[in-house]
Amino acid sequence: MSVGRPRVNTRSVATREAILTAAEQLYAEEGLAAVSNRSVSQAAGQGNIAAVNYHFGTRLDLVRAVMARHGEAVDLLRARHASEVAEGADLRAWVRCLVRPVTEHLAGLGSPSWQARCMVQVLTDPVTRNLVTEDALARPGLAVVIRGLERHLAGLPAGVRRRRGAMARHLITHTCAEQERDLADETAVPSQTWSDTANELEDAVYGLFAAPITHPHTQEA
Repeated sequence: MSVGRPRVNTRSVATREAILTAAEQLYAEEGLAAVSNRSVSQAAGQGNIAAVNYHFGTRLDLVRAVMARHGEAVDLLRARHASEVAEGADLRAWVRCLVRPVTEHLAGLGSPSWQARCMVQVLTDPVTRNLVTEDALARPGLAVVIRGLERHLAGLPAGVRRRRGAMARHLITHTCAEQERDLADETAVPSQTWSDTANELEDAVYGLFAAPITHPHTQEA
């Protein structure tokens, strides 16, 4: 007697997806603090107001699941980009691996989407920021890209390297959120595509990392 694969509860999967989608939109539009698990359950069309708690647990668990759904997809793209980087590639090649997986994923979501704007809200909250940052740093694709970047940034003091990394994260996140909002509101410049955003971000982040240190006190850790 063969043992088949366990059956997937399609109704449960659909419910989880509906909750994730509703939570992402509410977080993006209203902010984390203003959104309760109960309101997410209602927005997801769940008669049981405890549906979020049943499927995900706490609010932090739900936020983590919302971000993981996109983070894992972006990391697969990032790993693919990293695998195509030639031996001895320059800093720009690794910056490209940092930027383009994000914009490619967002482009694939269509419009309207809420992921980039949701990310801004998540990074504004210290608790959720630390949580999702920890999850992101554990992903293999990002780890490879960070190692590639660090090889080219080894000449920068550790404190400068860390702060510029944080600046790059904010630049990518907020620029993508603005583009996402403009596309959703149909106020984006017609020629401004996600590919254009990626090109501009690549230039900006490269310049950020490659800029000389002109104020000696900033070298402190």
